[in-house]
This record gives sequence, C-alpha cells and structure tokens, in this order.
Amino acid sequence: MPKINGNEIRPGNVLEHDGGLWAAVKVNHVKPGKGGAFAQVEMKNLRDNRKLNERFRSEDKVERVRLDQKDQQFLYESDGKLVFMDSETFEQTELDADLLGERRPFLQDGMTATIEYYGEEALSVSLPQKVTCKVVETEPVVKGQTAANSYKPAVLDNGVRVMVPPFIGQDEDIIVNIELFEYSERA
Repeated sequence: MPKINGNEIRPGNVLEHDGGLWAAVKVNHVKPGKGGAFAQVEMKNLRDNRKLNERFRSEDKVERVRLDQKDQQFLYESDGKLVFMDSETFEQTELDADLLGERRPFLQDGMTATIEYYGEEALSVSLPQKVTCKVVETEPVVKGQTAANSYKPAVLDNGVRVMVPPFIGQDEDIIVNIELFEYSERA
C-alpha cells in the first residue's frame, strides 16, 4: 500500500491507522512559530463510525488505502440486511441497512448504488444524489400563492418530510436532493 507523508493527507482520503480504516473528514494544516508543521486531521472510522482527532507531522508516514467502488443494484431488504447484486457477475452482497443511516428511505427497488469495498469487505453505500419521489400529503395548491420563499411541508411516499414550493400538489412526482434532504425540482 502506498505510504504518504502527514502533510499530504486530504479530506476524503482513507487511511490505515491504529489497525483501523479511517476517512479523513477535515484536515487543517498548522505551521506553529516554533517546531515543525503538522496536519490536524479529523477522521471517522469506516467500520464503527467512531471519530478521532489526530496530529500528523509532515515526516510521519501513513498508509493511504484505495477502496474499490462497484455499482450494484438493490434487490430487497431482509432482517435488517440490504441485498445488492453485481450487474456483471450477478453475485449478491448483503449489507447492514444501518450503513445508509437516514438516507435509508430513499433506497428504491432496482436502484443502482455505489458500494465501496476494502478487499472483500463492504464499507459504505452511496445512493444517487437525486431521487424521484411522489408527494403523498401536502396542503392544496392555493391560487395566487406563488411567493418563492413560502415553502410548505410535504410527506413523500417513503415517509420522509421535506419542504416543497407552494405550486407542488399531492400525487406529484418531485426530485429530492438526498444529501441536503430538500426539494430540487419537478420530475
């Protein structure tokens, strides 16, 4: 595995450190008046989500890990496990539903998700940034009420609540940005 210097760590890098796999979340480069420069790195453990703040001097060597990304199709959920299928090999992978956290309701049958692997171990699942959902409950459209800043609450077909513009009605399909949990556009 390639080793990099402490001052080369960037946000998003995956590092092997203290026997764990850590994603660098925030990196702050510090050059004190006295002593050598260092990188203050906020990291998140990819296996158990623990957080860690670590200081790496520029001469410290750290192993940078490359994760393999595979697009896989979501098939079904069973006993808290999500089952995905590799569309090339047709192999099936089971992952904990917890890996998706609060984005879980946006996972739809047949959806393609990107799964990151470290060897054979699946570490994370990312969904498309924008997902089409149906509005199942919202206040009716009021004629003349088109002020852009007066968003109203809506409940989607997956049970998630988002704010939508006043012109969106019940049973309409909308596109939701699931990173921000907000309305993006009409479908």
